[in-house]
Amino acid sequence: MTDQTPAGIQTHLPNAARMYDYYLGGKDNFPADREAAEKALSFVPEIRHSVRANRAFLGRVVDFLTRQGIRQFIDIGAGLPTQNNVHQVAAPDARVVYVDNDTTVLVHGRAILGKHENVSIVEGDVRRPREILDHPDVRAAIDFGRPVAVLLLAILHFITDEEGPQRIVAELRQALPPGSYLALSHVAIDARPEAAEGVTDVYRRASSPFVARTGAEIARLLDGISLVEPGLVNLPEWRPEPGTVIPYRDIGDYFLGAVGHVGG
Repeated sequence: MTDQTPAGIQTHLPNAARMYDYYLGGKDNFPADREAAEKALSFVPEIRHSVRANRAFLGRVVDFLTRQGIRQFIDIGAGLPTQNNVHQVAAPDARVVYVDNDTTVLVHGRAILGKHENVSIVEGDVRRPREILDHPDVRAAIDFGRPVAVLLLAILHFITDEEGPQRIVAELRQALPPGSYLALSHVAIDARPEAAEGVTDVYRRASSPFVARTGAEIARLLDGISLVEPGLVNLPEWRPEPGTVIPYRDIGDYFLGAVGHVGG
């Protein structure tokens, strides 16, 4: 980042969004973020591959939903802008709302993405999904009389059990119109349970807590949702492009994803 740091951004504390940016090889991060990210990588070196698999998953999900006729997207916990953002993959006439509660994300999102037609940047907290859906800017951008896709990618593992991740998904599922979709990706600890404590401790000292969950626990977040094939799977295995050779096949075990029909 440049020396011109906007007010409200705490550069001395590790930030989950900026750590994610660092894993992706981005430049929107500070020494505290890089130090914390390297500590997390010392426990799970595959994190870099996993977050790239998550970014590729986002692209395939948006492409799939676009082919299903979806033209409205709400990306909750959008994170810092990077390559293949939702509006870049979706149809040219699609309306996209990026939602986050992180100051860094909001400042950079508005500077980079806010200039695009049919793109909105909204401050909102995934813990209060009803407030997001009722936000005036969301209501102005999204027609809730037509199908909507809500993306919850790499966000719910920063939500504690006490904050109710299953409640969050249920509230969104029940509020969306018929023909809508919900996509989710979540870190899974089944493959490396011994590393979970170390990574959890790193994020405990950062802007967001990290909650380690098993595949079975992640599946329960999707109760009541009719998943499209292939269901909840390792990210590289979710509808890969024909002929794709899936690299790092084992790293998908650290990130699971699914897309399902909701609404109505």
